[in-house]
Amino acid sequence: MALSGMRGLSVFISDVRNCQNKDQERLRVDKELGNIRTRFKNEKGLSPYEKKKYVWKMLYIFMLGYDVDFGHMEAVSLISAPKYPEKQVGYIVTSCLLNENHDFLRLAINTVRNDIIGRNETFQCLALTMVGNIGGRDFAESLAPDVQKLLISSSCRPLVRKKAALCLLRLFRKNPDVVNVDGWVDRMAQLLDERDLGVLTSSMSLLVALVSNNHEAYWSCLPKCVKTLERLARNQDIPQEYTYYGIPSPWLQVKTMRALQYFPTIEDPNTRRSLFEVLQRILMGTDVVKNVNKNNASHAVLFEALALVMHLDAEKEMMSQCVALLGKFIAVREPNIRYLGLENMTRMLLVTDVQDIIKRHQAQIITSLKDPDISIRRRALDLLYGMCDITNAKDIVEELLQYLSTAEFAMREELSLKAAILAEKFAPDLSWYVDVILQLIDKAGDFVSDDIWFRVVQFVTNNEDLQPYAAAKAREYLDKPAIHETMVKVSAYLLGEFGHLLARRPGCSPKELFSIIHEKLPTVLSSTIPILLSTYAKILMHTQPPDPELQNQIWGIFNKYESCIDAEIQQRAVEYHALSRKGASLMDILAEMPKFPERQSALIKKAEDTEVDTAEQSAIKLRAQQQMSSALVVTDQRPANGTPSGIQLSLVKVPSMSINEDQNMAEQGLSHENGILSKVDPQTPSADLLGDLLGPLAIEGPPGTDVQSQQNIVSGLENVPNTVEAAAIVPVEEQTNSVQIGIKAEWRAHQGRVVLFLGNKNTSPLVSVHAIILPPSHLKIELSLVPDTIPPRAQVQCPLEVVNLRPSRDVAVLDFSYKFGNNMVNAKLRLPAVLNKFLHPISVSGDEFFPQWRSLSGPPLKLQEVVRGVRPMPLLDMANLFNSFRLMVSPGLDPNPNNLVASTTYYSESTRPMLCLIRIETDPADRTQLRMTVASGDPTLTFELKEFIKEQLVSIPTALRSPMAATPAPPIPQPTSPAAALTDPGAMLAGLL
Repeated sequence: MALSGMRGLSVFISDVRNCQNKDQERLRVDKELGNIRTRFKNEKGLSPYEKKKYVWKMLYIFMLGYDVDFGHMEAVSLISAPKYPEKQVGYIVTSCLLNENHDFLRLAINTVRNDIIGRNETFQCLALTMVGNIGGRDFAESLAPDVQKLLISSSCRPLVRKKAALCLLRLFRKNPDVVNVDGWVDRMAQLLDERDLGVLTSSMSLLVALVSNNHEAYWSCLPKCVKTLERLARNQDIPQEYTYYGIPSPWLQVKTMRALQYFPTIEDPNTRRSLFEVLQRILMGTDVVKNVNKNNASHAVLFEALALVMHLDAEKEMMSQCVALLGKFIAVREPNIRYLGLENMTRMLLVTDVQDIIKRHQAQIITSLKDPDISIRRRALDLLYGMCDITNAKDIVEELLQYLSTAEFAMREELSLKAAILAEKFAPDLSWYVDVILQLIDKAGDFVSDDIWFRVVQFVTNNEDLQPYAAAKAREYLDKPAIHETMVKVSAYLLGEFGHLLARRPGCSPKELFSIIHEKLPTVLSSTIPILLSTYAKILMHTQPPDPELQNQIWGIFNKYESCIDAEIQQRAVEYHALSRKGASLMDILAEMPKFPERQSALIKKAEDTEVDTAEQSAIKLRAQQQMSSALVVTDQRPANGTPSGIQLSLVKVPSMSINEDQNMAEQGLSHENGILSKVDPQTPSADLLGDLLGPLAIEGPPGTDVQSQQNIVSGLENVPNTVEAAAIVPVEEQTNSVQIGIKAEWRAHQGRVVLFLGNKNTSPLVSVHAIILPPSHLKIELSLVPDTIPPRAQVQCPLEVVNLRPSRDVAVLDFSYKFGNNMVNAKLRLPAVLNKFLHPISVSGDEFFPQWRSLSGPPLKLQEVVRGVRPMPLLDMANLFNSFRLMVSPGLDPNPNNLVASTTYYSESTRPMLCLIRIETDPADRTQLRMTVASGDPTLTFELKEFIKEQLVSIPTALRSPMAATPAPPIPQPTSPAAALTDPGAMLAGLL
């Protein structure tokens, strides 16, 4: 674009650049904008040159960050100019100013189409470039067929066809449902025979997008891709302009090998042999040279070839050659090459029988831990973590502990976590594991999470032979003048539980243990004091016969903290003080902690959650599932020889992401048992100090459990105190095996965000996966795209956005189907977008309640009903039930002590937040009936809320049956209409509710 002739534009740019500050710039821009507006109003007096000049000025002002909406129409109008200079300006400025959803673009569709189907190649290129840059849905619907014709036209020059391929690629990526590519298999095969490398490169980019969406249809293109690679590898018929530093078209080589990675395997032996010959030539012919540009190009080809070798599961000899080549790269001085070598070596770990070869380079990998570049150190840490096994665990963990002292703060937490996991997984003996964890805490206490020392406590508690050793090591660390607070916690706990085992050792009498622990009390935070108080009580219990002096010292400490402002510390001090005066019975009350049940390590789960490792996103396993979707694929990386988890469908509820919305499952008395929600003893503490040690993934079911029938699942959900929470995700029809489904939800006002977890528990993929939401009319639900395939032992996360439009008790249903083997499986599940999710409890005083109550007089705003068949319950339990429904009970508002008054706020998109008032009148003589009055400013809301509360009161679950009781079949909830229940899905849902 030659701007040298536009003197006014050059002067304006010069004036803006010469401004001393932002205010001067704004004044100059405002002046110019006023001038442009004035000239645009008198459009008839504008010459094409002047109009073009002012549109250029407008683009420059837009690039400075100012609003130029008034000139959009002028830019679009230039597209229809008959001459190239004006048309060029129109296309360029429109591409920069307007996005794909702008209404003005529709005005230009006909002009753009005429340019595309016209005979002027320059105009065709301008139009294709703009459509490819914007890529809107309107363009895709109107122009995609014309672009496809241009691409396969034999009369068009290669320049136009190349732009047509790239334009079609953009339209397909943005709107795959609009662009029709059915029957394009033969045409793509013809395009791959193209001799012009520009058209071939663009067509290969299009093929990558097509096979990523559906590789099954493009098997005929696979031999063509291999022939293209052969042609490039032998440098046959490659024009000089496509040779980059002696490498024939490296971009085309990379795209071709990437396309091949979307095909699961290559069956034809001749094609496979030809491909491996090409890959062998690439591996042998790549080396590190001084020219940076040549290095970048050759290594781009090489690393894509490595990914293809791993994808095709080549012979061990070629794999060894790949590892040896990467070993050379991690030893060179160039940091970029070292980084790529470490990253690709980490990917090689996913291939079987390669780990032993990688171990030969362990010394060089450990040296990379000391590299000045933090990104290289991170890759080295990931590689060491992945290559560690029982044979080299001691060496690697000791290196990590040494490096911990000098590592940056940004890496210490990840380093500590991975060292702890390796020590746990590959410990030759448990005493070594205890040594490693205590060293970790000593060297990097600030970066050691509670999960790490919780895990030590679990191992020590479960292994009696380890207890004296662990207590002695804890005693040694307490001798240090300054130790981290985490070390105080773990040492105090271990000595409290097992310190009596050291009583005969010098310096380990109860009085000496108490003295050395008590020295740390003034230096710790209030969160550590409860552990120390528990330790003092344990020491007092194990001191037999009692030592009056020690007893008085500890009683004095308990007495001091009985008036502490911290409720936890105060409660422990009071209770321990009272218990310690019971004499011999204290031994039974403060007995040793029982052994912990064996569970999956929470440290491994935490590492999976926090790890950001590009190598894990390797094309080896996930290339076929990388689609244009917001769903996330998380592959289960448990070893192949691990215990299989069984093939069953487990319906679970994942704890909510909102801390103030959905109640914690522990507070509700819920626990996971065999993947199903069940009730626990309400007297059991909701969470003890070590209660969440290594809890299993919510989506994972326990290994080896029997398949649960639909009735069992439903009955398990019935026996939950809160039926609304139990309905988090419940079966509507008969369920099947092979899949686990979990859910997370967050609710704020009238909006909700729900994440569905779809897990494949098998060693083979689930294909033809479809998930459709069947929303009721009062909800607007948007579900992200779900991948067509779920890889083996992988989990897919699918976010849903929920908007509440108006009050209703209807429920949304997820229709989930997939193909497993030769069978098509369908499951329907109910989503937790129920009425009370859009309530927000609010506390009201008497001065606020009674005026509102009186103003809502009579039906339909105030409805009253006598509810019979209510399960008898104390008034306090009913109040707790209402609070769990987000209906805040206000005690004392009603003068009758047998009545309850509650209030809440209802949110929906169509109305403002609406106050809802509820009054429950109970009869002490007959708890099976009550009178309920509900009032709000919306008749529909009043009725729906009344019916919702009524359903919850009448369907209160019965007490949990004894697990030993033999029951032939759990009762199935009866729908309100037995006749309709057989055929009507709505009646079935009502019955389940």
